[in-house]
Amino acid sequence: MAENIKFEVVTPEKMVVNENAQIVVAPGNLGEFGILSGHTPFLSTLKTGAIRYTDEKGNDRFVFVSGGFAEALPDKVTVLAESAERKRDIDKERAEAALKRAQERLEQAKRDDLSIIRAEAALQRAIWRLKLIG
Repeated sequence: MAENIKFEVVTPEKMVVNENAQIVVAPGNLGEFGILSGHTPFLSTLKTGAIRYTDEKGNDRFVFVSGGFAEALPDKVTVLAESAERKRDIDKERAEAALKRAQERLEQAKRDDLSIIRAEAALQRAIWRLKLIG
């Protein structure tokens, strides 16, 4: 069995994940990437989506992230995210309400490019939260 890798997800407000993992798979801006112990060091930007990882006991775990950066080292993966939530911490009713608000804002913002960008970002965050919790 391969060695585990230290996995951390940090936001400006708190430490969301701090545990060992067998593998970490993250949504990079240039495509999804996976990291195992001994990985070549690299840095990547992240897009809104879900990080999947397998904990040291073999359980699959999920974390929603909204942008940020991932640093992979041979023995550690650190994610610095704008926002992040474990799957178990996502409030489905709140996420559904956010989805509805984002869709309404997108409809109303068709003339203002900045409003469209913000509405689309809010829509993606809501969609990924709901995808993650099923």
